[in-house]
Amino acid sequence: MTSVVTHARITTLPVWQRRPIFGTTRTGLDWSTDGANWPNRSASRFVGTADLTWHVQIMGQGPTLLLAHGAGACSSSWRDLMPSLAQDFTVVAPDLHGHGFTGMPGASAMTVDAMAAGLGALLLALGVSPLVAVGHSAGAAILARLVLSKMMAAPAVLVALNGAMLPIPGLAGPVFRSMARMLASTPILPGMFSRRVRKPGVIERLIANTGSRLNDAGIDAYARLMGNPGHVRNVLHMFAHWDLRQILLDLPSLPCRLVLVAAEGDRAVPPLAAYRTAARVPGCELIVHKGYGHLSHEEAPDETAAIIRRVARESGVAAEPANARAVETAAA
Repeated sequence: MTSVVTHARITTLPVWQRRPIFGTTRTGLDWSTDGANWPNRSASRFVGTADLTWHVQIMGQGPTLLLAHGAGACSSSWRDLMPSLAQDFTVVAPDLHGHGFTGMPGASAMTVDAMAAGLGALLLALGVSPLVAVGHSAGAAILARLVLSKMMAAPAVLVALNGAMLPIPGLAGPVFRSMARMLASTPILPGMFSRRVRKPGVIERLIANTGSRLNDAGIDAYARLMGNPGHVRNVLHMFAHWDLRQILLDLPSLPCRLVLVAAEGDRAVPPLAAYRTAARVPGCELIVHKGYGHLSHEEAPDETAAIIRRVARESGVAAEPANARAVETAAA
């Protein structure tokens, strides 16, 4: 597959050190306190669309590469991968609806279609059209919906890192959504969960249950997120409205190259899900990432970056190496 490659330069926007000003439901995270030493804070921007304010991190120069995190995470999930990719790309990493420091216009906005539409509005506001799209877990499904619905021009390649792109099989899917709906509608439960995860060792055990082991910065970021009742409530609303049955039908017509990266030790989205997804998409490439769990991109950012660079290059997105730019600048 070939692609006409353009290089994007995004204008720096001011950082508003306050909560989102748009949206009736806030995450509860405060930028001036919770975000005081946030990973890659200097790359943060707050960007307004019609119905909410987005927290987005932007760094680098070159072809535009979009990162979409998974459920319960935010842009901090890319804290080590993003600077590596920024050597060759303009990297755009937003906090999705109701996650991190981005607001949420209401519980009904947590469907995959609504989250994809919101992300499309953000890209329009930024004036970018990514040539490479990378999604982790549920973020991969949001990117697929974004492309399938033509709310974003098809990128050269979509990379799904431990992608949760198919419905939960059988009756488990509806039961899971019903339980999440009940938990989200019970005001006391998000607070109880948040108090629980603030106890020593709890976040580490939750992460370990996904098959991953994170560094201190990763543990700290998830502790701040999951220790906030508003963030937990919004994630539950997302689970309550999460229905991928239409994506299951539409995936075979995905108008771009799809590369699935499945971590061998993933306990949250086992590699079998990637094999099932690959069987539905003609020409799909499946890469098994050995030795890591569901958060493999956080455990092995350099290895993940190498995979993304390779598939981008093979898809016609020729990033200019950072060292080549440095030589050119020195010569001038």
